[in-house]
Amino acid sequence: MRKVGAMHTSKILVVDDDAVARDLLADALKKEGYEVEAYASGEEAIARGREGRVDLVLTDIRMGAVDGLTVLREFKRMSHDTAIVVLTAFGSLEGAIEAIKQGAYDYLAKPFKKEEIKLVVQRSLDHCRLLRENTKFREELKSKDDWSPLVGSSPAMLEVYKLVARVSESKSTVLLQGESGTGKELIARAIHGNSPRRDKAFVPVNCGALPDTLLESEMFGYEKGAFTGAVGMKTGLFESATGGTLFLDEIGELGQALQVKLLRVMQDQEVRRVGGTHSIKVDVRIIAATNRDLEQLVKEGKFRDDLFYRLNVVRITLPSLIDRQEDIPMLAHHFLQKWGVGAPRAVRGFHPDTLVLLKQYRWPGNVRELENAIERAVSLSHGPLLTPDDLPVAIRQASSSDSKPDVADANEVYLTLEEVEKRHLVRVLKEMKGNKVKAAKILGIDRRTLYRMAERFGLDLGEDVELGDKETS
Repeated sequence: MRKVGAMHTSKILVVDDDAVARDLLADALKKEGYEVEAYASGEEAIARGREGRVDLVLTDIRMGAVDGLTVLREFKRMSHDTAIVVLTAFGSLEGAIEAIKQGAYDYLAKPFKKEEIKLVVQRSLDHCRLLRENTKFREELKSKDDWSPLVGSSPAMLEVYKLVARVSESKSTVLLQGESGTGKELIARAIHGNSPRRDKAFVPVNCGALPDTLLESEMFGYEKGAFTGAVGMKTGLFESATGGTLFLDEIGELGQALQVKLLRVMQDQEVRRVGGTHSIKVDVRIIAATNRDLEQLVKEGKFRDDLFYRLNVVRITLPSLIDRQEDIPMLAHHFLQKWGVGAPRAVRGFHPDTLVLLKQYRWPGNVRELENAIERAVSLSHGPLLTPDDLPVAIRQASSSDSKPDVADANEVYLTLEEVEKRHLVRVLKEMKGNKVKAAKILGIDRRTLYRMAERFGLDLGEDVELGDKETS
């Protein structure tokens, strides 16, 4: 058992107006090596909390004027990363569950068992430590330069950063290559934001989003009467971006006719609007991006070689997320910070098992898919830490399939992950005769997560007939 942290002995407050129960619990924790302070009232405990850091508070629910729920709320207000465990006597389980809903980490039912105390306290302190580590992560992210949307410190990304720094000051055309979702537009914006053109426009255009006829008029503009519906003159994107940067995303989707016109603009630095008779000078830096192999398209005759050479002055290849797995925790915290603002429930970090799953997943959608997963998890979360249950089924299922045997029972192969989880939960609860402490221990989760899983699957942990629950505490 971890008795002493890396920097200090864990500080625990025991709050109970029952002197016998208070002293027994305090003595048991002191023997485990913790720094323990015991208080007979909620008022005294709250006053102590205002004086300095506390890692864990074990508080009785039913006390005098200031009960355990008030202690819980006050400590949560003073310190988000202090873990709270509520103490409940026989018959007051409802109060414990209410406390958990309000943010308590777990509960202990009286009379206490030594092994149960050790387990709950250890997990609570680990929870406290994780919250503080997550807070540190967020502070590190806040210290980054405001202009930079880039997150990650893997060797692969450090090479990208070096190229971004070198090319930003120049006027050179840049070609960004990488899978969908690797952040090509973010890199383009970083180059523009660090360049002498930063005070001018950054104009993005998706070359695969429009048919060539519409894309041409968007890029080059048109004169009144140039075609049916052209009731007025329209300035093109090249003109809008003059002095700044034009970002041509999905450049590999550009048709042959537009490839010729783009090449001419890049050579002459002037455009002619559709239906126009005179050329207009422009000063535009081109940054192009593609998830396709342009060299292969050139060989197949689908992309002009002379345009490819014009675009391929400086090439930056963005790594897929699977090639920069060490960046996943920081990216995950970055997106948690982004989507956690204004969320219905305060979410401050990740359970370690969640980060393990995030690092194991293959991420075909790369960083964009990771961001979507974190946004979803934040919206569905029930507590301060995102747990594996908050992640999309595909991520959890992919992790479980990595260790899945080649031969499975024919009746089980097509079960959803949700159904497998539910069956396993019911099975463990039945084998433990409904003892929730033992079931949670076998499942490797805390009771709070056990209750959340049961609620998600529509199981009533209080039903003796359904689950064989003999525990009445």
